[in-house]
Amino acid sequence: MDYFYVISKLFWFLVSPDHFLILLMVLSAILINCRSKWGMRLLISSLCASLLILFLPVADILLRPLEKRFPAPTHIVADVRGIIVLGGAERGGLSSRWKMAQFNGAAERMMAIPVLARAYPNAKIVFTGGSGSLLHPEDVADSAMQTWFNEQGVTGRVLWEKESRNTFENAVLSEKLLAGVPRGRWLLVTSAFHMPRSMGIFRARGWDVVAYPVDYYSKTADGLRLDPKYWQHVRDLNIAVKEWIGLVVYYYTDKTDALFPAPKSKI
Repeated sequence: MDYFYVISKLFWFLVSPDHFLILLMVLSAILINCRSKWGMRLLISSLCASLLILFLPVADILLRPLEKRFPAPTHIVADVRGIIVLGGAERGGLSSRWKMAQFNGAAERMMAIPVLARAYPNAKIVFTGGSGSLLHPEDVADSAMQTWFNEQGVTGRVLWEKESRNTFENAVLSEKLLAGVPRGRWLLVTSAFHMPRSMGIFRARGWDVVAYPVDYYSKTADGLRLDPKYWQHVRDLNIAVKEWIGLVVYYYTDKTDALFPAPKSKI
C-alpha cells in the first residue's frame, strides 16, 4: 500500500478549509451542548472566518505568489523536444459515464495541447494523469479523452500516461512511459498556482523543463476586493492552502529541489 498517498488524502479531507470550517462548527455545537465556554467562542470565530471568505477573495494573498513565480513564455521557446501536460482538468467519472470529455475549471491545461501541437510540430507530447480519487480510482476519462484527442487532431501525437494519482507520480510514470528521463528541453504545462511544485519535482528528477503556466485564479494581490462569492472564494482557498502544504511536504520528503522552487536565474 502507498501510505504517502493514502495519508495525504485523509489529511487533506480533514484540513481543507471547506471541511475544516464545518468540522469547527460541529465541534462548537458539541462544546456548547457540554456547556463549555469555548463552544460559543469557537462558533463565533468560525462564523467570522466564513463571512470573511464570503465577501473577500482572501485566497488571492496565497495564490498570487504561486502564480507569479514562473512567468509564462512571451515567445516561442527554442529547441523544445517535448511537451508534458499534467492532468487534473478532466472529470473522469462524468466523462466515463456520459462518454464525452468533461473538464473542470482547469480546462486551460487541455486547451493548451492543440495550440502547442501546432506551435511545436516536431515535439513529442505527453499527457499524464489518472484518477486522483482515493474512493474512486476507476474514474479515468479513458475512451472519452481519446475521442477528445481525436477531435482536436492530436491523437497520433499524444502519449497518455493513465496511472498517476499525484504530481510526483506524473513525473515517475512519465519517465517509465518514455523509457527514462528524456533528453533535451521540455515544456511543462500545468496551472500557474501548481507550477512551482511541479517544476521542483521534475527538475529534481533530472528533467530540463521550461514552465508554461496556464489557468490563473488570483485577481488581486492583497485580497481587498468586495466580491461576495462564497463558493468561488472557498474553492480558491482550498487550492491555495493545498498547494502551500504540498510544497512543504514534498520538500521535506525529498520530492522537490527547493522549498519554493523558482526560475533558475532567481535561485
